[in-house]
Amino acid sequence: MKAIVVGAGNVGRNLAKQLCQEGYDVAVVDRSAAPLSEAEEHLDILTVQGHGADPRALDKAGIEGADLLAAVTGQDEVNILACASARAAGVKHKVARISNDAWLSGRPGLHLSDLGVDFAINPEQECAREIAGLLRLPGALEIVDLFDGRAMAVGLRISSESPLIRSRLKDYPDADFLSRVRLIALRQGDRIVTPTGDTQVMIGDEVYLAGRSPVIAQYADVMSPDRPRLDRVVIYGGDAMGFSLARMLEETELQLVLLESDPERAAACSGGLSRTLVLRSGGVSADALREAGTDERTAFVATTDDDESNIIGCLLAEKQGASLTIAQVGKPEYVPVIDSLSLLDRVVSAHLSVVNAVLRFVRGRNVRAATRLQTLPGELVEILLADSMPWCGKAIRDLRIPKGSIIASVDRAGEVLVPTGDLALMPGDRLVIFALPGALNRLAALFRG
Repeated sequence: MKAIVVGAGNVGRNLAKQLCQEGYDVAVVDRSAAPLSEAEEHLDILTVQGHGADPRALDKAGIEGADLLAAVTGQDEVNILACASARAAGVKHKVARISNDAWLSGRPGLHLSDLGVDFAINPEQECAREIAGLLRLPGALEIVDLFDGRAMAVGLRISSESPLIRSRLKDYPDADFLSRVRLIALRQGDRIVTPTGDTQVMIGDEVYLAGRSPVIAQYADVMSPDRPRLDRVVIYGGDAMGFSLARMLEETELQLVLLESDPERAAACSGGLSRTLVLRSGGVSADALREAGTDERTAFVATTDDDESNIIGCLLAEKQGASLTIAQVGKPEYVPVIDSLSLLDRVVSAHLSVVNAVLRFVRGRNVRAATRLQTLPGELVEILLADSMPWCGKAIRDLRIPKGSIIASVDRAGEVLVPTGDLALMPGDRLVIFALPGALNRLAALFRG
């Protein structure tokens, strides 16, 4: 399989890296030599210097034989034109990064599909959805919705107040515990293991579990009884991501404050939001945070395109008493430093949101979706079980599941089932499987069709 990535910025390089790991032969097109050199230094790819919408550059990249073109530059028009060229060349999958909401909403008689775009992705909106999900369950390391929100996978850190400490999971007094949720991974320091009933958890361990959303929320209090409770969210930055996040959170009962320095942008946010308090601020300061009402029941979320400002803003908010800090960070090299120093509670990346969205789109017919976890190596892969597949009619305990993978949840005709050993799988079941990187190719080969 061959893929062309148009744009060698952070988004393009992250996408090219993942596509290489998926087994694609990747070509990257960009008009600037420097990002191409950086990408070529770390990846086994073909690089082509040229305008992303120039047919000559796309020809050099091998567009005639490509299976996928993903145009992810910061210019919507370039991305759309690249997809139009790809359609003319017979490329099967055509993906465009689109930032302008006007393109996404469409207009009568004109749609992106008419211009060759099979799938449009807005990184800021995708990342805002991820942040909104984290705020639904404060204290979670990561939250991924499954089966259109009927279930979820969540990472939680075991706190000193958890009743699970130093006892085997199967000995927890709630006898239904292991039949109501599926524990899919446990991180103990640098070691990742698949938990069983005999597993003992310790303070600071990170447990990842999947199940129906209301049940997961209940057991979050078992894992981390002292996790934060929120009344207010302060959003730093009224750009596309911050505005989208505020609009999503207006559907909740949380009190919302948005800090924005640019007067025109602040006015636009104020006019476009119904119950969010928009405050003009020259940046994050103790005075601004006090005016916003920052305290121990506040989450502070920094969404600007300035990584350093986002990090410093979160540190100031924590000093002011905020119990949860989340920052959008664009530079991948910052993330391990932030994690190792425990500077922030959570880091999110619009770039990884693009990678996840593209993978969900280009997987095979039966492998319906994939989500890379940010806090744990591996992916959650959604699979539609066809009647011709070897797993049909077999109990889960009798399956030959690739090493490094585990069935996290099952959807049967809209009902979410916990994948216990005696559950027999049926045609039409939708499975979510957690797979470590080494198991992904074996899993995809098993279900490709």
